[in-house]
Amino acid sequence: MAKNMMAFPELRHPFEESPLHAAGERTVLYQGRRITVTDARSGDGLVIPAKSLTAINGFTIKPEGACLDDLCIPLNDRILLSDDTGNWIDLEAFADHVGQPCVADRAAGVWSFGEIPARRQQTLLNARAPEFEVTDRNGKVLRLADLKGKKALIVTWSSW
Repeated sequence: MAKNMMAFPELRHPFEESPLHAAGERTVLYQGRRITVTDARSGDGLVIPAKSLTAINGFTIKPEGACLDDLCIPLNDRILLSDDTGNWIDLEAFADHVGQPCVADRAAGVWSFGEIPARRQQTLLNARAPEFEVTDRNGKVLRLADLKGKKALIVTWSSW
């Protein structure tokens, strides 16, 4: 007799705990992406090397603060930390400073960040939709950037 197998082997034991990442790593959820942070400081918080900030939320560290395009946010000593090993960013303090929603599961080492309000305001000021991509009925990926220079009507709907 043939052996009955499930179509999705990872769902065979839905209540069995499995690690989200390797020991010592952290996971950041932001803008639909899952970023694994391998070089965070040990401890309960989410303190990352300053150079890693760009990979997480697009901001770069400049003398005037954390900058993304025309938006620059001044950093204080609670956010930008320095020691013998270099410069570090406390992402929770940064989120608090800019009013960004943040939820953390410290035991699992997972942080989820909402949109930064100042970025949302920039989108409203320049009247441009944020970059996104969708898959059409034929499986082709359509990006907003593909429609540059063309008029487009974007209709969204959700069942929830």
